[in-house]
Amino acid sequence: MNEKKLTRQIITKTLVKSLEPIDYIHAFWEGGAAAFNRVDQWSDIDLYLVVDDERISDAIFEVEQTLKSLSPIKQKYEPHQTIWPEIFQAFYKLENTNKYLLIDLVVIKMSSPEKFLEPEIHGNTVFFFNKFNKIKIPLLDDNATTKKLRQRISLLKTRFEIFNIFVQKEIYRGNALESMDLYYNFTLAILVEILRIKYFPLHHDFKTRYIHAELPASVINKLEHLCFVKGILDLQKKYREATEWVNEEIRFLNKLRK
Repeated sequence: MNEKKLTRQIITKTLVKSLEPIDYIHAFWEGGAAAFNRVDQWSDIDLYLVVDDERISDAIFEVEQTLKSLSPIKQKYEPHQTIWPEIFQAFYKLENTNKYLLIDLVVIKMSSPEKFLEPEIHGNTVFFFNKFNKIKIPLLDDNATTKKLRQRISLLKTRFEIFNIFVQKEIYRGNALESMDLYYNFTLAILVEILRIKYFPLHHDFKTRYIHAELPASVINKLEHLCFVKGILDLQKKYREATEWVNEEIRFLNKLRK
């Protein structure tokens, strides 16, 4: 007889019961799809903990012990963290869940200036607990955001002007794999970010995450057309289309900056 699979509700409820009484853990919430009201049968669980600075290891131990009480941990992955050294992240796959229910855990030091809580960027956070209301929802700094986006547009423009031609170089050489890789990593990646700046600037660095919900359907259809390439001849045609589109959008964004 097959054992019943764990649900996201059982996992989060069990974690709350285990973690809330611990004095050095100050807040616990869910972000990701839940914060944008987009949870479906394939969604993972994006969990955030705020703890005393010196207790990150202890908090991780408590989380893992709680998860093990529900199911053996099948896999754990810790990405190398360089941007925010005061933040720990790990991904967990449990044996007794469906294969899509990955747990994405972020443990944040209380002193960290970044807590991923601005609603305009991270959605409406679902707090499981926030002791004494210590964790505040920050206001978005519009001036800083505008400055950051202007700098990003300038950087993308320069990057495109320097590296986009590499795609054509490899097409001329007949190197299909190299040209395809460069096309996706330079031409299309820059195009996607520029379009996100145009239509949903606060998610400009989200790559393709949530893109179907945040860009017009006509833009999505055009992007899909450019993404699916049949061969090197088709790549040549779509590379030219994508290059023209990037230049068009850069001209549009430059006009807005003036």
